[in-house]
Amino acid sequence: MRDLAESWWAILRGTVVGFYIGILPAAGATIASFLAYSLEKQVARDPHRFGRGDIRGVAAPEAANNAAAVGNMIPMLTLGIPGSSTTALMLGALLVLNVIPGPRLFQQHPDVIWGLVASMYVSNLILLVLNLPLVGLFVRILDIPPRVLLPVILAVALVGTYAVNSSAFDLLTTAVLGLLAYYLRRNGYPLGPAVLGLVLGDLMEQNLRRSLIMSDGSLAIFVTRPVTAAFLLLSALSLAAPALVRGWRRFRTADVV
Repeated sequence: MRDLAESWWAILRGTVVGFYIGILPAAGATIASFLAYSLEKQVARDPHRFGRGDIRGVAAPEAANNAAAVGNMIPMLTLGIPGSSTTALMLGALLVLNVIPGPRLFQQHPDVIWGLVASMYVSNLILLVLNLPLVGLFVRILDIPPRVLLPVILAVALVGTYAVNSSAFDLLTTAVLGLLAYYLRRNGYPLGPAVLGLVLGDLMEQNLRRSLIMSDGSLAIFVTRPVTAAFLLLSALSLAAPALVRGWRRFRTADVV
């Protein structure tokens, strides 16, 4: 109960971030988890505790991960754009059943929609029932020495990297990025922003090019439409939130003194 009380706001913030990221087409739970962890670390009064057993560093990303899985359903059902491998499989199953995603899906196949909604509630209950008895097993994983666990993780990562394109160049790129990450970590640089940049960079460039083609090269498309303007405003608020929180805390401290 003490951990729940300590991480309550982290869970709420992670849920909001995860659902918001999940709604975005092609943005998955991995991005949501990184953003939730980064946000929680920025708003925390004691960010040095993160990475050293702080429950908020686990609660926020996991809440974002679960919320993103639900948010991914929205672009898949309304636009036919899967946001993850799971929703891609679900989209394929719907097409096989001749259920076409789109705005009229809610009118033509309400049984499918409400069946999906009910399955989300049931899956969360099943997740709770399965996880509670297995907590002890999961904790035992932490007892595995790093000299045993890290080589296994490295081997799985290299096999997965090679399996995507069967390219030795991908393995070389992985090794170079691993050495770079080791250097950054040893010198105190945060790895989260770098990973997000690598994950989101290509996606941002593709969508920027697509938007500029639609507007004949005019940047006004990003501010003249309500949806894009709202997303820009939310992005600006998310960037300014840590500075605003720190300023408010300094003001409260000075006021108390």
